[in-house]
Amino acid sequence: MDFRPRRRDEVDLDITPLIDVVFLLLIFFMVSTTFEQNYEINITLPSSSKEATEAKPDAVNVGLDSDGNVYINEKALVNAQIETIKGALSDALVGLNEPPVIISADANASHQSVVRVMDAARQLGLVKITFATQGSNDE
Repeated sequence: MDFRPRRRDEVDLDITPLIDVVFLLLIFFMVSTTFEQNYEINITLPSSSKEATEAKPDAVNVGLDSDGNVYINEKALVNAQIETIKGALSDALVGLNEPPVIISADANASHQSVVRVMDAARQLGLVKITFATQGSNDE
């Protein structure tokens, strides 16, 4: 009788092809991914003074309501897409020499709609962008 333990054949699992496939997928996703460039916007909000200042006649007034509708010089735009805003701003700029853009946003307007208007103005080369403020009722 042979009581010696028999030698068992161990199963080898070769994971080299699996690692190759994982690295190929990783390289594929790294190459095919598109990155969006984000801009950081530093905003110093103006403080309101007690006296009201009149809007300059050569200023472009942009209004934003709480529903996301955009108004340029009190004319409603058909949508709030950036191309529509740029087209309306460029139409309002005809005959004006570097006018300031005054953004009057509703308190409940989304930040994205304000940033969209600012981005459209920046793409048109406008650098004088101000925000209309409401005076306090502490008097």
